[in-house]
Amino acid sequence: MMARPLIISDCDEVLLHMIAPFRDWLGETQGVTFTMNGNDFSRSMHYADGSAVPGPEMWSLLGSFFDTEMHRQSPIAGALEAMEELAQDADVVILTNLEDHRQQARTAQLADHGLNIRVFTNQGPKGPAIRAILDEYRPSRAVFIDDLAQHHGSAFEITPDVARLHLCGEPLLAPHIQCAFVQGHAHARIDDWASALPWLKARLHGDKND
Repeated sequence: MMARPLIISDCDEVLLHMIAPFRDWLGETQGVTFTMNGNDFSRSMHYADGSAVPGPEMWSLLGSFFDTEMHRQSPIAGALEAMEELAQDADVVILTNLEDHRQQARTAQLADHGLNIRVFTNQGPKGPAIRAILDEYRPSRAVFIDDLAQHHGSAFEITPDVARLHLCGEPLLAPHIQCAFVQGHAHARIDDWASALPWLKARLHGDKND
């Protein structure tokens, strides 16, 4: 059987909003204010007295959000419809930087939004995980989608033949993050799915140089 093209997509800020519901939950239940200051996530969280939330507690709060509050996450405009359309002619999988014990919760979360899809969890740079997925699927072509520049850098180093789309669908975050396209590690930076979908189709089904 002829190999199909493959989409490897991140989830948070690509398919589902994360920063906005996380910010709301922090303010409503934890007494913590979240404001993006540049692209440094670690300096974005403060107590009511203005003091910064220390690193260990910051990551603990983020973990608690994923353990109990994923129902707050809503789809980014056009994302799920695009995934469904792409899946007609390609395999589509999710590569998310959640700890492995949250894999089933993420799978169920996406299914609740009507997207029944295979989910791979990962910690750290995503290049090695992309390589492993490619070794399993052996696609005719592949595209990687992520909202963070460092993961495109890792993919560029380890799987340079994969087309790479930097997409951040969260307006609270998009202006503050480094751009993988500017860095030379992504083939394009497109932050809305209406524009991203035709680009992805061209990469999957058009000429190699499209």
